[in-house]
Amino acid sequence: MHRNMKLHPDTASAPTISGYGVGWIGFGSERVHASTVIDSSGQRFDWHCDAFEQLGEDHFARLAELGSELVIFGSGLRLRFPQAAWLKTLIERRVGVETMDTQAACRTYNILAAEGRKVVAALLIERSAG
Repeated sequence: MHRNMKLHPDTASAPTISGYGVGWIGFGSERVHASTVIDSSGQRFDWHCDAFEQLGEDHFARLAELGSELVIFGSGLRLRFPQAAWLKTLIERRVGVETMDTQAACRTYNILAAEGRKVVAALLIERSAG
């Protein structure tokens, strides 16, 4: 069962995720209802996909351009691993990738960003329970 949870980060200079629930992620007082990428340097942008099945190599290649040391992939409501071909550009640039469900990815991103790590969270928000 997925529960709504409010997160309260320690004082950190990196942007943080303030909460999450099924179908949304919170950034401060804003709730976002679409797949999103956030990085610890302050960038945030839409990650144009509504379902795991829509993901492909181009989605992950864009993440490689952000210059992080680690990408945390939030795969939606359940754990699903990206195809190896999707990760080619990240592997070539020696960027680590960790996969977990989106709620765990939100928590992990906050911890690593607060530690000053150069981290990106690519968070899939599914339009249906897929």
